[in-house]
Amino acid sequence: MKPAKGHDDSALDPFEIKFRPEFRDNRGPREPFVNASGVVIGDHDYASPNSPLEQWNDETDPSVMVGEQWVHPFKDIGFQTSENRDWFERGILPSRPFGHPTHETASAIDDEDYFPVPEVLDEP
Repeated sequence: MKPAKGHDDSALDPFEIKFRPEFRDNRGPREPFVNASGVVIGDHDYASPNSPLEQWNDETDPSVMVGEQWVHPFKDIGFQTSENRDWFERGILPSRPFGHPTHETASAIDDEDYFPVPEVLDEP
């Protein structure tokens, strides 16, 4: 990843939290960077002409925006959640899995009502 010029002063970044030492070491760059898709990550503009979000259509595969190259190691709004602050600042592991607050997001693959298990017939 190559550095990118940003509009923010890293020392005063509003998205940063006080990471515990074990989460701070070898975390990655503090400055904005350009990812493999040519999108600036960590500048808080959230709009880049090369971003798939700016070119989204019915043909766009959402997986193009998956992976660490889309998340800044220090400046991500997700660090502000209570679960992440507990974990990264206080060392308290989440007591429950992360999930959507109002929608069931678990896979139904193990749900017998969704995928009924066929009855096994006794062989004659």
